[in-house]
Amino acid sequence: MEFQKIIDRAIEIRKQYEAQEKQLYGSAWTSEEIALGFVGDVGDLAKLIVAENGKRNIPDSKAKLEHELADCLWSVIVLAHQHEVDLETAFTNTMNELETHLSEN
Repeated sequence: MEFQKIIDRAIEIRKQYEAQEKQLYGSAWTSEEIALGFVGDVGDLAKLIVAENGKRNIPDSKAKLEHELADCLWSVIVLAHQHEVDLETAFTNTMNELETHLSEN
């Protein structure tokens, strides 16, 4: 799947969550609330990485790691969209900057 299709799918899922949040809570989550959820997901991701490295016992850690990585990617895509960041361009530019930095060392 190309990157733009991944972005489009993530945004469509976010729209579905927004409708559900409005129905349940009267308003959709703000970008701050999504960022806080992302922080929690990163914490879960860290625990799963520890488990994958044999230092924590989490049953089915590989499948859970795959899920959590996808969850984190979804949050990043949604936050970029909410803040009008062209994530594909930003990623490409950042990788170019890193590559230039590495080649200078």
